[in-house]
This record gives sequence, C-alpha cells and structure tokens, in this order.
Amino acid sequence: MATDGSIRQHDLQAVYLEHHGWLHGWLRRQLGCRDRAADLAHDTFVRVLARDLDIRLVREPRAYLHTIARGLLVDHWRRRQIEEAYLHALASQPEPEAASPERQALAIETLLRIDRMLAGLSARARQAFLLSQLEGLTYLAIAERLGVSERMVKKYMAQAMYQCLLLQAEDR
Repeated sequence: MATDGSIRQHDLQAVYLEHHGWLHGWLRRQLGCRDRAADLAHDTFVRVLARDLDIRLVREPRAYLHTIARGLLVDHWRRRQIEEAYLHALASQPEPEAASPERQALAIETLLRIDRMLAGLSARARQAFLLSQLEGLTYLAIAERLGVSERMVKKYMAQAMYQCLLLQAEDR
C-alpha cells in the first residue's frame, strides 16, 4: 500500500524527469553558465520539495517552476551585484587594509542581509532611512526632501528600526 508521502515523491519525480531539462536549458540561457544553471535548477526543485504540496494540483508545472526559478535568478543577480560592489570597494583599499577571504564572506553576507531588510521597507521608508543613516540628515531635512511631514518621517524611521531589530534578532 503506497503512502501519501511516496505518492507525492513519485509525482515530484515525474515532474522532475519531465521538466528538469527544459528548466536547466532556460536557466543556462539566462545565466550563460551551465554549472550555475544546474545549481539553480536543483534549488528550484528543492524549493518545490520544501513546500510539501501535492504537485498534481499544479495545473501548469512549467509556469510554476519558472516562477520559482525566476525568483532564485533575481536573488542570484542581486547577490552578484552586491558582491561585485563590495569587491570593487575592497580593491580600492590600500593593501594592508584588505580583508581576509573569511572577512570578505562575512561582509558580503551582512550586506545581503541589510539588502533584504531594506527590501522589506516601502520605498519612502527606505529612502528616509538611507538619508538619515548615510547622509546624516535630520528628520526635518528628510521631510523637506521627501515632501512629507516630519511626523511621517518618524513613522518611516520607526518601520526601519523595527526591521533592524528583526535583523539583529536573527543573530541570536
């Protein structure tokens, strides 16, 4: 007697066999790299597996796989962009200040976490937070720049600080 888990595994295996080649080819065309495409195709099916859904209920498996893979692709490009910006900034530093590979990896991971935190904010809250933290503007100056009240800037900053606390809580 087959269990529900073995039926799902069999159905997922069938979807994998039917669509993996297509997915890998699409990702290879997007990335121009066969190995990275294989990694992302694998990650796509891992995500499907982690969702523990009945794949038979998915009417358009390719569209479903495409949506998941596209999200992973966006994450990949964002990570590459952050890594390249960090490495460019690092390359402009004098040699004695160059970070070890371990410190570089930690810095890149921290930048990615900050990027995710900022992505969780509305555009205005993100802009207010960056103006405050990077340019050192007062709330009044931020309000004038954004064309909102100072009270609204305080709300934006509260949202940003809450996201920072959530980010900090992940470390514990």
